[in-house]
Amino acid sequence: MSVRRLLAPTLALGLLAAALTGPQASAATWVDEVRDATAPYKSVAKAEADGYGLFADAEGLTCIEHHHDGGMGVHYVHGKRVGDAKVKSRKPEALVYEPAANGKLKLVALEYIVFKSAWRAEHPSGKPSLKGQKFTLVPAGNRYGIPAFYELHLWAWKDNPAGLYADYNPDVSCPA
Repeated sequence: MSVRRLLAPTLALGLLAAALTGPQASAATWVDEVRDATAPYKSVAKAEADGYGLFADAEGLTCIEHHHDGGMGVHYVHGKRVGDAKVKSRKPEALVYEPAANGKLKLVALEYIVFKSAWRAEHPSGKPSLKGQKFTLVPAGNRYGIPAFYELHLWAWKDNPAGLYADYNPDVSCPA
C-alpha cells in the first residue's frame, strides 16, 4: 500500500477537524449558547413578564415582511435594552416570532438593536458588531418611525436559506 493511500484518510480527517474548530464551529457554539439563554422566550408570556413588548411599525403593522425577500415576523422589543449602547449576545433587544396558522407565535429569531445616537455617544467611530458580524445601519425616516439604529438579526430558532444573519427569511410570512 502506498504512503499516499495511507495519508489520504488522515489528511481528510485533519481538514475536517480544522473546519469544525474554525469560524463555523464557533458560530454554531455561539448559536447554541444563545438558544440556551433565550429558550424561556419560546413563551410570549415569559417574554412579556421579562420586559419585552409587542412592537408595531409606523403604520401599525406588527408582522414585518417584504414582498420579495420574505418575512421577519412579529417583534417583541425590550425598551430598556434598546436605549443603551450595550450589545450582549445572551440578552437580545428583540425577539422575533413567526405567526402560525393557529394564531400562536413561534420564536424564530433574535435581533440586536442599538440606537445610533447611543452608540456614537460611547463609540465615536465604527459600527457595533457581535461575534465578528457587523450591524447594519437603518437610517432615520425608516418604516418603524424611530431614530436611526444599528441592527443584526440572528436566525437562532429557524433555518434561514438567506443566511444566519439575514434580515428577512424567505420561509417566514405574515398572515394576510
